[in-house]
Amino acid sequence: MSSSVLSSRRAMPRRPVWMLGGLILMVALIVLVSLGVGAVPIAPRQVSAILSKALAGVDNGDFATNVVLLVRLPRVILGLAVGAVLALSGAVMQGLFRNPLADPALIGISAGAALGAVAAIVLDWHRFGPATVSLAAFAGGLGATRLVQFFASITRPGDTAGLLLAGIAVNALGGAVTGLFTYLADDQQLRALTFWSMGSLGGVTWTQLRVGLPLLLAVVILLPCWSKALNALLLGEAEAGHLGFAVQRLRRTLVALVALGVGAAVALTGIIGFIGLVAPHLVRLWLGPDHRSLLPGAALTGAALLLLADLGARTLEAPAELPIGILTGLLGGPFFLWLLYRSGRGRMEC
Repeated sequence: MSSSVLSSRRAMPRRPVWMLGGLILMVALIVLVSLGVGAVPIAPRQVSAILSKALAGVDNGDFATNVVLLVRLPRVILGLAVGAVLALSGAVMQGLFRNPLADPALIGISAGAALGAVAAIVLDWHRFGPATVSLAAFAGGLGATRLVQFFASITRPGDTAGLLLAGIAVNALGGAVTGLFTYLADDQQLRALTFWSMGSLGGVTWTQLRVGLPLLLAVVILLPCWSKALNALLLGEAEAGHLGFAVQRLRRTLVALVALGVGAAVALTGIIGFIGLVAPHLVRLWLGPDHRSLLPGAALTGAALLLLADLGARTLEAPAELPIGILTGLLGGPFFLWLLYRSGRGRMEC
């Protein structure tokens, strides 16, 4: 293990490079399919022509062009960014906690974002503007994470387990208050709450992307910069400290970046589960535990999985749209049952 995770100065092996190239091609193909498939089918050649003309500054203004550029392209770009952020955040949390079941929900981001959005819907804050629910969700996610960090710092400073314990408490508190708001909601608000809690890429506009996309891209670019430190953490926090890494500062930085990215993602799409758990596991099975290849591979896999889930959500019951959380749950649940079965059989054979 030590030779594989600490060989940070060596070039990346050929197999991960080839597999990352394959993932890039797969994502490009899924993007092309997502732009063409829907209630209005558009051939791949026509999609390519529309994108080429748009890049050249030519806009025909016909119906197919409007569908691709104004409806589907913002949705696909959001799916790529959110899927990458959720998967990267899951991989980072698993490396930080050295636990394959860790995800951003452990540090209260999802519970806080849900509380913020539910409060905005039930208290009718959206009358102040269409982005109020998203802003409230973003603020709730960051606030919950900051609360977790505060209690972890005063109860078990310097210990990752303190984050976990504080996260459990904040998650429970956020869930209870969210349940109270749900109890107070009327029928129309309950419908909005239910759909938001299951996630969707629908209705996104270029204006929303201009606000949220820079945050998502910043997190996607910055998190892989800590791949060497995460490799060292696989050996333990004490060992990482002996190797020259400031573990406490590293923990604070990574938690802050994850909170920023996941908070922005949840604010734009609602809560989408299992991407942050499934994508890192799949890539770890293919490429191993080296975070130099694991993090970019998880980002690409998460983007692909979310786009596929969104494609199913808007085509399986067309013209109606299924919440993405239903499809990701149907994918993630059996996957983890298989993982449990696989790990259990491995222990029995030993």
